[in-house]
Amino acid sequence: MDVLVARIGKPHGIKGEVTVQLFTDAPEDRFDAGETFRVEGAKVPELTVAKARWNKDILIVAFEQVADRNAAETLRGAQLFIDTTGTEDDDDDSWYEHELVGLEARVDGAPVGRVTALRTMAVQDLLVVELTGGHEAFVPFVGSIVPEVNPDEGFVVIVPPAGLFDLNTPGSNQAPDDGDDAAPDLPGEAAPGDAPDTAGVTAEGQARD
Repeated sequence: MDVLVARIGKPHGIKGEVTVQLFTDAPEDRFDAGETFRVEGAKVPELTVAKARWNKDILIVAFEQVADRNAAETLRGAQLFIDTTGTEDDDDDSWYEHELVGLEARVDGAPVGRVTALRTMAVQDLLVVELTGGHEAFVPFVGSIVPEVNPDEGFVVIVPPAGLFDLNTPGSNQAPDDGDDAAPDLPGEAAPGDAPDTAGVTAEGQARD
């Protein structure tokens, strides 16, 4: 099965390096030198990693087939895929989005909704859960809140902090943007852009290939 690992962003520098938007929580493994991706959205059918490095929270990648900035510019928006057929992953705590979507979300053994997406974000990954009430909840994909993922039996267990399922109810202003630069605020934190309260309290993790 082909799995989307990243999308290429803008060029970085003049030597053909590019930034990538990650859809994997194991970038060190996926972007090791010599790793090859199937490409969609560009003229080249494959790209092979020459080297990769971090610039703060941004992964910068150089590919063997890309020599300069002009060539890098032609890759902007291209998607990188790997074939996971017949591969094993040693990290039992990492998950592909396709392994999570459709799983029943349970709280204290009772179903509360169903997972519809996994958002890989800069701060922490989020499970998007469509609740039985009809709205979505954004659940931080960390062990303390999602202690069990059981794709064989078709469910995930959620231990929600108080108020977590209310953050994206109609009229709420606290749902995260579609970008990768913010996570939902937990109860008691001020949402970015909201006016601070009188106490002046203001308020930024990862899953797997």
